[in-house]
Amino acid sequence: MIIGLLLLAAALFWTGANLFMDRNAGAASHQTLEKLLETMPDPVPTHVQPGVSQDNQPESPTPSHSSQTETVIPDYVLNPDMEMPVRNIDGVDYIGILTIPDIGLELPVASAWSYDLLRLAPCRFSGSAYTDDLVVAGHNYTSHFADLHSLQQGDVLSFTDVDGNVFAYRVAVMEILGEDAVAEMVGSGYALSLFSCTVGGQYRVTVRCERLE
Repeated sequence: MIIGLLLLAAALFWTGANLFMDRNAGAASHQTLEKLLETMPDPVPTHVQPGVSQDNQPESPTPSHSSQTETVIPDYVLNPDMEMPVRNIDGVDYIGILTIPDIGLELPVASAWSYDLLRLAPCRFSGSAYTDDLVVAGHNYTSHFADLHSLQQGDVLSFTDVDGNVFAYRVAVMEILGEDAVAEMVGSGYALSLFSCTVGGQYRVTVRCERLE
């Protein structure tokens, strides 16, 4: 009986500790998101119509451009291998914001990953949005990636980098990988992969996404 009570007490302790960390993670990511949004510009337009200013007031067109549309090409398109820019919030570098409407998430994404940083926000595990091989890891906190498993094929999500460039994705497939399947995780060929550990940490719930043009 004593052993049973001790096991029950230990289980209650760990449950309480996990709930405490989960709540703190949600609060930390929310505060970071607000600060990060303050530093980011509006989404970058991909096309600018000559003769119309940014406040939609007509300008005097020049003869050579009056009937043309000028294309603004972001730096990452010209140089996809460039490092993703970061914003430093409270000593941590972030590469942007992940938005998943179907499970009600909008979260900052840290530039690099560590177990400590995962307590604050999802983290880039590898890759880049610019080279279509971004992999993002997140704890299975209810405020982070606990509901990844509920996403369905065809669900749409987005990642916005700190310069305001928006990348749209569609869920293609759900996979369950082993905890040591690093090569499979980073070499999938999908533009975006999101993953979180299952309860007990033996497997990784992995959502693979295709890029939407």
